[in-house]
Amino acid sequence: MNLPTLTLNPQLEASIASGHPWVYHNHLPDHDLETGEWVRVQAGRAWSYGLFDRRSPIALRLFGRDEPDGEMIRARVTRALELRANWFGAETNAQRLIGGEGDFLPGVTVDRYERYAVLQTYADCLEVIVPDVVQALAKSDLGLKGIVRREDKQLEVLWGTMPPPELTILENGLKIIANLYEGQKTGLFLDHRDNRSLIERVSSGKTVLNLFAYTGAFSLYAARGGATKVSSVDIAPAAMRDAERNFALNGFDPAAHEFIAADCFTLLEEYVRDGKRFDLVILDPPSLARSKDNKYAAARAYKKLNSLALRCVVDGGMLATASCTSQIGADAFKEILLESAGDAGKRVQIVQENGQAVDHPVTFFEGRYLKFVLARVLEQPGMR
Repeated sequence: MNLPTLTLNPQLEASIASGHPWVYHNHLPDHDLETGEWVRVQAGRAWSYGLFDRRSPIALRLFGRDEPDGEMIRARVTRALELRANWFGAETNAQRLIGGEGDFLPGVTVDRYERYAVLQTYADCLEVIVPDVVQALAKSDLGLKGIVRREDKQLEVLWGTMPPPELTILENGLKIIANLYEGQKTGLFLDHRDNRSLIERVSSGKTVLNLFAYTGAFSLYAARGGATKVSSVDIAPAAMRDAERNFALNGFDPAAHEFIAADCFTLLEEYVRDGKRFDLVILDPPSLARSKDNKYAAARAYKKLNSLALRCVVDGGMLATASCTSQIGADAFKEILLESAGDAGKRVQIVQENGQAVDHPVTFFEGRYLKFVLARVLEQPGMR
């Protein structure tokens, strides 16, 4: 294939050779490329094929050295599906099928909800590969009824039929309502599946506060794990209504638990003032930084949030805290937690650290975006 070649700074050789999938605009020489155009890049002895995008902050998404054609894209979809084959039984019918960079298809994600697949792309340039992704999915043995694209909370049918406005999926045997049209991400947060299972194991006999609960998936696992009472909090009233419905769907009495539509920061401050305490607090806020420029503001927000949450945990209780902000790495997040504990007059013992679920593989450092820490919380001597 006769493609234009861009020669990059040799300092990028190690990055290109290791398979890092991104090159930013400030690293490109002068060029006349158009969005969606394939290009060959060379840095020292390392080289790769990439797709150029004029509007995205990421100028080039790199696909490695395989010939960039439809056959290559379809083969990578097939390999992604092969990786997940036999991982999930009948008790789980929602999973990530294609994880973008983690499956060597940078900027493309596909999630399965029952018999429907929801595709998202994160740059205009990826339009050139969407037909091949769809073709490979449609020809797979997944038994899909439809493949749709999710963009600005609108669905477009790419193949097959449109999903119903609402699906009830299964996750480890729990029934969860999924709104593919208006829900967060592609409908649900599938990346926390394994972390929710951990919460189930540590919830027996506990009072639980689940903050930024969305439609209550963590709360469901806590209830099934034997929590005596679960308080779910989210700023969206519609999410709280769906959380109540999820409890009822699974045979849990919603009246025995709390569903609170409120700002989590404000409510935590109120609980701290009132001395309200829980055996287990779950803290899973949305991303607090969209770019590197917001990194330090996000760190301050996480520190404040965790400090407040720690003050709401009984002595010897537990905090499960998460961050999906890719600009804050795992070590930095743990440092924030330890600093938050000092501010709150607490000590913490980190019991377990997790990332995203098994169907969200990682191929480069920034790809491990999800941090999840389970910690025991103890009073700091002399701070009572």
